[in-house]
Amino acid sequence: MTPMKFVVKYFSEIAIKSKPVRRRFVAQLARNLLEVLREIDPDVQVLRQWDRLRVATSLEDAKVGIRFVEAMRRVSGITYILEVREHPLPELEQIVEYVLPLYADQLAGRRFAVRCKRSGSHPFTSVDVEREVGGALLQRTGAAGVRLVDPDVTVDLEISKKTLFVIAGRHRGPGGYPVGSLDPVLSLISGGFDSPVASYLTMKRGMRTHFLFFKLGGRDHEIGVKEVALYLWQKYGCNQRVLFISVPFEEVVAELLGKIEDSQMGVILKRMMLRVADRLARDLEIDALVTGECVAQVSSQTLRNLSVIDQVTGHLVLRPLITTDKEEIVRMASAIGTLEFAANMPEYCGIISVNPTTRARLGRVESQEKNFDMAILDRAIAGARQTRIDRLAEEELSPVEVEVLSVPLANSTVIDIRHPDEVELCPLQLSVPVVQIPFYLLHGKAGGLAPGTYMLYCGKGVMSRLHASHLLATTDLDVKVYMP
Repeated sequence: MTPMKFVVKYFSEIAIKSKPVRRRFVAQLARNLLEVLREIDPDVQVLRQWDRLRVATSLEDAKVGIRFVEAMRRVSGITYILEVREHPLPELEQIVEYVLPLYADQLAGRRFAVRCKRSGSHPFTSVDVEREVGGALLQRTGAAGVRLVDPDVTVDLEISKKTLFVIAGRHRGPGGYPVGSLDPVLSLISGGFDSPVASYLTMKRGMRTHFLFFKLGGRDHEIGVKEVALYLWQKYGCNQRVLFISVPFEEVVAELLGKIEDSQMGVILKRMMLRVADRLARDLEIDALVTGECVAQVSSQTLRNLSVIDQVTGHLVLRPLITTDKEEIVRMASAIGTLEFAANMPEYCGIISVNPTTRARLGRVESQEKNFDMAILDRAIAGARQTRIDRLAEEELSPVEVEVLSVPLANSTVIDIRHPDEVELCPLQLSVPVVQIPFYLLHGKAGGLAPGTYMLYCGKGVMSRLHASHLLATTDLDVKVYMP
């Protein structure tokens, strides 16, 4: 095998930016790719060019190539990832010699078309290349023929000045802008279907997305929300430094239940959350808040109610899902990998109105809020905990000491808690037993584990330490972390 090379095509909107903005976006994309790909190959090279990035690794394992592609498919700012074989541009009639080794076997008994994209000045056109290569392939392979519309195989070529790229694979990227290229936002996340998808969409659009969680009651629910925030950051955040902020809201809930009319509680709860978010965002110099709300999905999300809710903040409130159908949100959650979190999120005690208002009146809401002791909101803000998201596990370790080992213990069982997609991409093979329990199912299945020593594995060690601390505090199991 030869070292692998890739060509990364920018998202189309980057190409129409002014030169200074384009350079800034491309530089951010290159940094993000390096952050992600260095976890696979510390010596990976990412070279910037005006219309593309070129990625090269000296590693030759085909599985590494698959991991490279999957990692790059999660980096926003990319339209396509091309697996390429790169050659100095030969004469027109010699191009087929570089195409045959890659495509000959694929063409046997199948109909094909040749597609060539060309940039630069050459004595031939793209159509000339397609005709020349197509005719030669038809004569020298077992192809069944040429079919220009909907071919069985597309022979994909690109020519750039003095270089020929024979494309072995073309993979769609997520689009959007590089994370960190736009202003940061503070996303209110609850762990259901909606808010993680909304957070993903702001990340995809290039915004460094911090997470804000309101604890309405229940440690298990908080752990679940930390899981989904960690997952989004690890998979799509390109290692950007972001905060997870947890605000104790149990006392706020108790005050609402005791002092506020049933019909107004949902709207007023949201107003209290936005008040807190407004103050935290101001302190962090963040200009916009993000929520997962969607018009008319629940009673508090009518246009009238949302307008009344927004009165308490001077910040822009972004609602990426505002006109999205629930089925579409669930499909997006499935596509980005957060569906399982929502389906397995532990229950918590919130505020449930029997007859919630759908047409809140600002005067009546403000009258009700006069019954609320705002000192409670001040205490909630004072009790907020800001943690860098990559250090969430350290926050959990304060009450319980977790042992982290680089070698599996004899007679132990390693529990691989990674997402099933990651396990399939890079299975864990050890000399001790390995069982697969995704982290979003781990707490529910922990009670069924037989006594013994268990070592949790997640790749980076953050999620596994988070769960190990939780299991040590809530079960009698002997739990450690395996981090090679």
